Amino acid sequence: MAVEQSQPLVGKTALITGAARRIGAALARTLHGAGANVVLHYRRSSLEAEALASALRAQRPRSAVTVQCDLLESGQLQPLAARAAAAFGGLDILVNNASSFYATAFGEITDRAWDDLIGSNLRAPLFLTQAAASDLTRTGGLVLNIVDIHGMRPLRDYSVYSVAKAGLIMLTKALARELAPHVRVNAIAPGPVLWPEGAEPALKEKILARTPLARPGTPDNVARAALFFAAEAPYVTGQILAVDGGRSVGW
Repeated sequence: MAVEQSQPLVGKTALITGAARRIGAALARTLHGAGANVVLHYRRSSLEAEALASALRAQRPRSAVTVQCDLLESGQLQPLAARAAAAFGGLDILVNNASSFYATAFGEITDRAWDDLIGSNLRAPLFLTQAAASDLTRTGGLVLNIVDIHGMRPLRDYSVYSVAKAGLIMLTKALARELAPHVRVNAIAPGPVLWPEGAEPALKEKILARTPLARPGTPDNVARAALFFAAEAPYVTGQILAVDGGRSVGW
C-alpha cells in the first residue's frame, strides 16, 4: 500500500513539452518519481533532454524517452502525439509547458515575435491537444497547461506574451468543456518562480515586496501542483491554480 501511495502514477504515461530544462525538467522528475513513464519533448536542448532521460532511466529502466519537435511546425504535432502514445502503449497526461518568453515593447512589435509568442504559448498547445485527444480520451486522461499570472494581469513591455497566456487560460476552460466528460483540462499559473535571465536585483526586490509570502518559489512548487492535478484531483477540471506566493492578490 505504501508503494501505491508514493507512486500513484504507476502505469501512466506523460508527455511534457519543453521538458529538458527549468520547470519542464522539474515536472518530468516529479511525475516520473510518482511512477509515470515520461516522454520528454525538446526543440534544441538535446544534450539536456538526453541527460535527464538517462538519469531517469537509471532510477527505473525503460521509463523515459526523448522526442525532438518544433512545436511551431503544425505538421509535426500529430506525429509527436503518435510517438508519445506509442512509446509506452498509451497517453494519460499531456503537459503543455514549452514557452517562448521575451519582451515586446509596444511600437516595436513584429510579425515574427507575434507568430513565435502566440505560436508557442497558444497555438501549439491547442493543436497538440487536438492531436492527442483521442489517446487521452481512451485513457480518461489529463491536459495540464502551464500558463502565467501575467495572463491575468499584464506585464509591462510583455504585451504579446501576456495576451498569449491569457488565450491559453481561456483555452483551458474551453477545452475542459470540449473534452468532457472523459478528459480533464486544468492549468497552473506560476508567479515569481524562475527569474528571467539578466533580471535586475532591484526588480526582484520590488516583485517580492509585493508578494505576500515574500520569497520566490521554485520549479518544484509548480511540479507538486502538477502532481496534485494528475493524482489527487479526479473531479477537478477547467481550473487555473496560481502557484505564486500570493503575488496575484498582492499586486
